[in-house]
Amino acid sequence: MMGYQEDMAQSGRLIRDYDGTWDGISAESIARMRAQNKFRTGLDVARYTARIMRADMAAYDADPANYTQSLGCWHGFIAQQKMISIKKHFGTVKGRYIYLSGWMIAALRSEFGPLPDQSMHEKTSVPALIEEIYTFLRQADARELGGLFRELDAARAEGDELKAKQVQASIDNYETHVVPIIADIDAGFGNAEATYLLAKKMIEAGACALQIENQVSDEKQCGHQDGKVTVPHEDFIAKIRACRYAFMELGVEDGIIVTRTDSLGAGLTKQIAFSKEAGDLGDQYNSYLDCEEVEGAGNPGDVLINRDGKLMRPKRLPSNLYQFRSGTGEDRCVMDCIASLQNGADLLWIETEKPHIEQIAGMVDRIREVVPNAKLAYNNSPSFNWTLNFRQQVFDAWEKDGKDVSAYDRAKLMSVDYDGTELSDEADNRIRTFQRDSAKRAGIFHHLITLPTYHTAAMSTDNLAKEYFGDEAMLGYVKGVQRAEIRQGIACVKHQNMSGSDIGDDHKEYFAGEAALKASGKDNTMNQFAA
Repeated sequence: MMGYQEDMAQSGRLIRDYDGTWDGISAESIARMRAQNKFRTGLDVARYTARIMRADMAAYDADPANYTQSLGCWHGFIAQQKMISIKKHFGTVKGRYIYLSGWMIAALRSEFGPLPDQSMHEKTSVPALIEEIYTFLRQADARELGGLFRELDAARAEGDELKAKQVQASIDNYETHVVPIIADIDAGFGNAEATYLLAKKMIEAGACALQIENQVSDEKQCGHQDGKVTVPHEDFIAKIRACRYAFMELGVEDGIIVTRTDSLGAGLTKQIAFSKEAGDLGDQYNSYLDCEEVEGAGNPGDVLINRDGKLMRPKRLPSNLYQFRSGTGEDRCVMDCIASLQNGADLLWIETEKPHIEQIAGMVDRIREVVPNAKLAYNNSPSFNWTLNFRQQVFDAWEKDGKDVSAYDRAKLMSVDYDGTELSDEADNRIRTFQRDSAKRAGIFHHLITLPTYHTAAMSTDNLAKEYFGDEAMLGYVKGVQRAEIRQGIACVKHQNMSGSDIGDDHKEYFAGEAALKASGKDNTMNQFAA
């Protein structure tokens, strides 16, 4: 893609070719508009972000300190503000992604109203949210670049060549807010053809990474709820291939597939796997079924399998689902992960019931015996009680080491009475270093929180409502929101600018010159926030 000066020169030559009829437009204005619209289509975004993610994966393989992170976002504005904040505080968006959660789409974006995470929402809402997020991220670019263009004009007007060169360098080296999205396609919303069609829509909207889980599509449950039902590997592999075909068809050849196994908490399967010979994937899957030996031919209606030369009856529930043996979850997770990596997956996701590094590492060690560069995306889930889990982990470790824990009641460690104690401080430190430590020990390349902005929206609204409708009244808003925005330099305090008003003024000036009626004049109350 051409740089700012080169783009301006090319546009100038084209304008001159039209013998004066195009002289009313500015080559520099064209270059600015193009810089503000670097990504013309969702496929441009998907190709660009896939390259970033592949490079980050290679950097992690070289050094696990190079792990990546994301927060789940349920609206384009939330994603935009997150990325603006990251650039403000850290100066770069490198290693920071966005996670698109099917749970939050179901709970917040369905036309049916709030729904549980069971793939009941409209599947078209998934690519729609991807497109929305990238629309807001591209607008963040346009807004920030617009500010740089104003600085450049001001420096030129003042004859400050050094300042103009500095601003020009900022424009030439501008870092976009557009980052990879890892997008949740649930269990594929139907058969492999349905998965392929939806995957195409998601990629066309800009997704470079699709996360798919091995649950039965029409029985899908949230990863942290009961009643999960898995599918045999061949069914899941067909959907992995469907996603890969979608990437390849659309020319996103380095697109990423994240395969999630729910086997740790899933004790059921809807069907017995097809097996051609002993030891194949189907036979391995069936080997974990909870069975009882039968005499003779069994009873009418029995489904029987041959295991080690014996006829066995898999336990079938009234729901017509088959049951796995208790305690086989980790073994099934390991098998799932190896099968996925050997059939086109790029990253793994093991859904666990608690954040415990050694539990994850134990499975990853076994996977890496077969696939040495296996790495994970891990859900740092709000469904876990992080405080209680880590306080209990510290309690157990201290007890094992012979340290006196008599001052603590393990069952009540969530109590505020333990805040500020030695145990709680140690637990908080382990939470603080969990991502860094597990990236190194447990092969976690990407750490994400699925639902953080769902919870922050609820908490901030609760705080505002308590103050505004209480004795503080308007001071509740001013002190708790607006004054804090000003003090912290939150871009949204200038909400007219954030909504694109200044971008529109720029365009009015391009189109109408001195006759432009602009909104950003002296009577615009946003000027009160200039300082």
